[in-house]
Amino acid sequence: MHDDLIPRRDIQFQLYEVLDAQGLLQRPRYAEHSRETFDAVLDTATRIAVDLFAPHARLVDEQEPQVVDGKVVLPEGVQAAVRAYCEAGFLSASADEAAGGMQLPVLVTQACLSVFRSANVATTSYVGLTASNANVIEKFGSPVQQARYLQALRSGRFFGTMALTEPQAGSSLSDLRTSATPRSDGSYLIKGQKIFISGGDHELSDNIVHLVLARLPDAPPGVKGISLFTVPKFHTDEQGRVGARNDVALAGLIHKCGWRGTTSTMLSFGEQDACVGELVGRPHEGLACMFHMMNEARIGVGMGAIMLGYRGYLASLRYARERVQGRAPSNKDPLSPPLPLVAHADVRRMLLAQKSYVEGAYGLALYAARLVDEQRTESDPQRLQEVALLLELLTPVVKSWPSQWCLEANSLAIQILGGYGYTREFPVEQYWRDNRLNMIHEGTHGIQALDLLGRKVVMKDGAALAAMHRVVTANIAEALEQPPLVPLAQALQTAWQDVSDSVQALRVPLQTDGEAVLANAHLFLEAFGHTLLAWTWLRQATVAQQALSRGTDTDADESFYRGKLQAAQWFFRWELPKVAPQLALLRTLDDSHRAMQDAWF
Repeated sequence: MHDDLIPRRDIQFQLYEVLDAQGLLQRPRYAEHSRETFDAVLDTATRIAVDLFAPHARLVDEQEPQVVDGKVVLPEGVQAAVRAYCEAGFLSASADEAAGGMQLPVLVTQACLSVFRSANVATTSYVGLTASNANVIEKFGSPVQQARYLQALRSGRFFGTMALTEPQAGSSLSDLRTSATPRSDGSYLIKGQKIFISGGDHELSDNIVHLVLARLPDAPPGVKGISLFTVPKFHTDEQGRVGARNDVALAGLIHKCGWRGTTSTMLSFGEQDACVGELVGRPHEGLACMFHMMNEARIGVGMGAIMLGYRGYLASLRYARERVQGRAPSNKDPLSPPLPLVAHADVRRMLLAQKSYVEGAYGLALYAARLVDEQRTESDPQRLQEVALLLELLTPVVKSWPSQWCLEANSLAIQILGGYGYTREFPVEQYWRDNRLNMIHEGTHGIQALDLLGRKVVMKDGAALAAMHRVVTANIAEALEQPPLVPLAQALQTAWQDVSDSVQALRVPLQTDGEAVLANAHLFLEAFGHTLLAWTWLRQATVAQQALSRGTDTDADESFYRGKLQAAQWFFRWELPKVAPQLALLRTLDDSHRAMQDAWF
């Protein structure tokens, strides 16, 4: 049952063989831990995920949240799962020990979260949002706000959300209308509507702390005029005690294609002109504060997409091994026994594609998590700056690439199951429906592409891309020392040079006619993402090849490493070649869709 969630062998491979989690133990922040600590925490996460999260994963899809007598009712099992999660300390797993946390590396925390997301992505959303909410208050909140909310959020007594989107604005944050009017006591009256607020109302906690974007009366137009506020569902005193209901009203629940177990809400703030909030950070700098949460959430979205893709892969692999159907093309005897599906080449193709997508993306997301650890613990200013640049560059890819390609993995899982895959008697159709939201969650592909090409790769005169260049070329050099990997290393070298040349070729057009370039930014996001996935596979292949060269202790280990090498080879043969034509098309600045007029559709 454990490996139905995510194979522990792959977690160990990523943590200890590829990403050197044990190397983090040399840093003072993590010196009190050990590999035994990390493994024990993963054991606890797996036990809770298997016992309490996985059993109701289907139920929360079939029994959507409902409003009964003014309260949101969730299916049985959700409350027990999130309580166990909080009581085990996972909400504050990476927080400081002085603040009641376990002070675990973010890398290990994200590995634990991947187990929970694999078991039940919808229920995990409540606690994931709460942890991010607490991190914002810890970083930007006043001492009073921290005293009021932080311990309660870290313990799970309060849960948290972020409230950005408005009915008329969608992703266009510059068009937000929610207002914040100063009061004489230093608080603010909040008035407006928010929509698509995940976890916006429920009865899982004593209180819900909303982080709300709003405008002060003197706010300049656009995104430079947005401020951030804490707006609790119930008023809370400075000791964290809950009082009367704040003027935050549930305007309705949104019914989704998938990911149904997480309440998606429409909220009205200040219907009675009595909604009280407090400013977080400085006036008009709310977006910068909120992006601290959004960037965490974007990595979380990517990890959720990976886990849904991973579950689909494992389910279809199990089915392909058990289901017998058809015979080899060379076998003309209809009386001979049928073969298991996994014996057919086209089924193995679809399984290998899934493996390459989900295990490659898993490596990329965990690499980003390790960068967060370095950001928290690095003492060298130059390295600290480089780590920050790498995180900035990778975040839109970590969010978007898995959302597209791990969804494709789910589609392939349905295909392997055939007609059964399309039925609700098997889980793979739910994984696809749940995963489809991730292409929209926390910024669409188009928004991430604009951010990546329009800002990240050119910021500070290309410093982030230069930092990534140093990482990629170092890994290529290491792989070139392994003769079986030379073709892969050379292919990545060519693709990376193509990426670099394309960015250089677009520098002037970005300055002179930025819209012409950004109209095709989606091409760059996909090509760059594929190149980075090839890089993560080269890193995994290097470790696997080194292990095989040393010799393995068990047949299972040998099969594991050979599977890694085969998946890497498949990705380099079938996926990386897509990059060159995409970049070539991007450089043409094709205006086909930009020039299309409304009346011509």
